[in-house]
Amino acid sequence: MKKIPILIDCDPGHDDAVMLMLAFGSGLFDIKAITTSAGNQTQEKTLRNALKITSLIRADIPVYKGSEKPLFRELIIADNVHGEMGLDGPILPEPVLKPGLLSAVEAMAAILTESTEKITLVPTGPLTNIATFLLAYPQLKAKIERISLMGGGAFRGNITPTAEFNIYVDPEAAAIVFRSGVPITMCGLDVTHKALVFQEDIELFRAIGNKSGQVVAELMDFFSIYYRRERPELDGGAALHDPCSIAWLIDPSMFMSKPCYVDVEVNGTLTAGTTVVDFFDVLKKTPNVEFVYDIDRKKYIQLIYEAVKGLP
Repeated sequence: MKKIPILIDCDPGHDDAVMLMLAFGSGLFDIKAITTSAGNQTQEKTLRNALKITSLIRADIPVYKGSEKPLFRELIIADNVHGEMGLDGPILPEPVLKPGLLSAVEAMAAILTESTEKITLVPTGPLTNIATFLLAYPQLKAKIERISLMGGGAFRGNITPTAEFNIYVDPEAAAIVFRSGVPITMCGLDVTHKALVFQEDIELFRAIGNKSGQVVAELMDFFSIYYRRERPELDGGAALHDPCSIAWLIDPSMFMSKPCYVDVEVNGTLTAGTTVVDFFDVLKKTPNVEFVYDIDRKKYIQLIYEAVKGLP
C-alpha cells in the first residue's frame, strides 16, 4: 500500500509526542519532515522535544526549527498543562540528530518544490509556520493536498470560553490558513474532548513492555493531572487532542464530520481566536472545512496502541 506523504508541524507537548508515535508507528505515512512551532512551550523546548521523540522511536526524519513567536503577538505557552520542559513526566533520551539548517518555512518550500506529488500538512500547534509559508510561497499552495489540523472548536474553548489554545496563540495566522482555499480537516475541541484516555488505557500502554509504551504511559500520567484537576466534566479522562489529526487520515470512518464554513475572529475583545463554525449553514457560504465533531474512542485508543506496540 502506498504511503501518504505528509509534513508534520507540531509543538511537543504530550499529545504531540503521541501523535508523532502514531504517525511513525502506523507505518502508513511517508513523513517528509517535522517542523516545530512555539506554543505548548517555547521554540527552543519544542524543537528539543521533537528531537527527543524521534530519537526515542528511532525515526530518521529531518526536524526543522520554526518561528519563535506568533505573527503579531507575544507568545503564550501552556506550561500549566505540559510542564517546565513541555514533556514533563518521563525521562527521555538525549537527541541523536541535530535540527536541519533550513528554517521550517524554507524546508517546507524545498520539500514541496521537489515533490512530484501533493503533500498533506499536519499542524498540531499554532499555525504560524503554515501561514508564513502560505504568504511567502503562494505559488506552492497547489502542491498541498490537504491541511489536517488540530485546533479550534465550534461550541467551546479551553483558554477562553470560546477560543481553543492553538488558534488563540496566533489567530492572525489561523485566519490566513482558514482563508487560504486549501482543503482543511479541522479536529477541534468538539471531537478531541471525546478522544479521551483513561487510567485503564494508560495501564494498557504501560503493559506493552517496550520503551515507547512506557513513555506514553508516563506522558499520560503527567498530562492527566491537569485534566483531572481542571476538567472534571471529562470524568477523569485526558483529552488526547493531536493524534486525531493523524487518525483522521488513517481512518476517517472512526469520526463523524460535516463540511462547514469556518473563519477566525481576530478582533473580538471577548472572542479573539474563536473559530466561528457555521454548523447550521446560517451564512449559506461555501464550506471550506471538513469539521470533525465525534469519534469512536475505543477504536482511536486501539489505533494508537497498535502503533506504539510496534515501536522500540
